[in-house]
Amino acid sequence: MSVVTNPVVVMKRYELKYILNAEQEAYFRRRLEGRMQVDRFGLTSIASLYYDTPDYRLINASIEKPLFKEKIRLRSYGLATDASPVFLELKRKAYGIVYKRRVQSTVPMVARFFSGESDFCADGQINHELTYFRDRYENLAPACLIIYDRTAFFEPDGDLRLTIDGNPRYRTEDLDLRVSMEGVPLLPEGGSILEIKVQEAMPLWLTEILSDGKIYKGSFSKYGAAYRRQMQNISRKEL
Repeated sequence: MSVVTNPVVVMKRYELKYILNAEQEAYFRRRLEGRMQVDRFGLTSIASLYYDTPDYRLINASIEKPLFKEKIRLRSYGLATDASPVFLELKRKAYGIVYKRRVQSTVPMVARFFSGESDFCADGQINHELTYFRDRYENLAPACLIIYDRTAFFEPDGDLRLTIDGNPRYRTEDLDLRVSMEGVPLLPEGGSILEIKVQEAMPLWLTEILSDGKIYKGSFSKYGAAYRRQMQNISRKEL
């Protein structure tokens, strides 16, 4: 297996989440005009394939809201192919700060990684962390596919970033990034998820926009919501 060149990205930031209805999203977008710009990718469909143990150890730990939690997922921008770039991400959250380790790869290479046949990089801290995570949890396999349509905004000459994820959806079958971008809705029609990503404090002007629009911070995990929904469906079938 060949080593991917320049594959690693490391991120550290605060991520604040808000659930928007259609009216709030329209208001928020209007208020951003002149403050932030849509990035060069525009509206992008993103699929994230979450891996877990057979007893769903990772998501069960996460939904208990511990001070430290971690997940591993494989992300594609649009429908993947065998040759297109995908990104294996190890995401940890500790005391409100999100740390992300990210390696570029392909779907076949990732399959070989999880089967224990190979690693991603010849050496390096990120490779050690991914391999340790895989070996620690053992038997990690695709558990849930989360899909959404994202618009990302950036602040010119600043480090503020935010995203609006429309039509978040999931599926627990056909767990392959190469199949389709279809899924079961996670929110009512028109609902979206706003994520604000900051290195330091949120600027006052953004705080005022949120307050004026009665947009309040909440806690929402796409994988967590999908897992709860799936468990409820199983419980109904057993009644």
